[in-house]
Amino acid sequence: MKLSCQEGMVPGKTLEERLETLARYGYEGVEFGGGGLAGRKKEVLKATKGSGVQVSTICSGYRGVPLSVRKEERDLAIEDIKRLLELSAELSAVGLIFVPIFGPPQVPDLSPYKTPLELERELLLTLLDELSRHAEQAGSVLLLEPLNRYETHFIRTLAQAVEYAKTVGSPGLKIMADFFHMAIEERDIAASIREAGDWIYHVHLADSTRLLPGYGHTDFKAGFDALKSFGYDKYMAMECGIPGDPTEELPRSAEYLRPFI
Repeated sequence: MKLSCQEGMVPGKTLEERLETLARYGYEGVEFGGGGLAGRKKEVLKATKGSGVQVSTICSGYRGVPLSVRKEERDLAIEDIKRLLELSAELSAVGLIFVPIFGPPQVPDLSPYKTPLELERELLLTLLDELSRHAEQAGSVLLLEPLNRYETHFIRTLAQAVEYAKTVGSPGLKIMADFFHMAIEERDIAASIREAGDWIYHVHLADSTRLLPGYGHTDFKAGFDALKSFGYDKYMAMECGIPGDPTEELPRSAEYLRPFI
């Protein structure tokens, strides 16, 4: 298992400085936001060449809403997601983190024919089939992320995400596990991770307070043991608040997690 960190959390005037800082702190990966990343491709490739810190993942950054009631919004999202999947492969990242929708449903209630959730499920399966095939062709992976109940009405547990991945049945579609969301939605984080198994292809790290690990009550040892039980060897990226000076807090959090890795 390898530690990563979102670029925006890292101090430094240039990307090279930020990568050098991460390497010094004990991190092996950096996660980029997808917005505007295509225009930075040369910069990222130059900075990561020969570096001990590589691109772990791309986090969202597409326009539109995949489950919007408006076709133009869906089409915009799909177009951007396909381009970001291609960029992910070009940057040798694990894949692109994908959230189908934030907030409440946008599709209508057509019951007794179909409820919004039923319509969303059918629409999402259609989109995932298309996007996962594109991910396969590009040499990347679409990473379906469950959120918590305060951020979405839709996919909120690892088991729900795995259900979609199994139904689609493509190597281009996996799931990611976020410790903050799991602290809200999973009854037993470690058990849920074990049940999801190797469908998990990426991990986000944040304590129960949504601050750096070590500033809450999440049992990271149990969670990491569950990841190790099926041989998880990919990245775990910090996506959280920093309660102080990042030059002190980022290395401290890495040291806090190191015994569990």
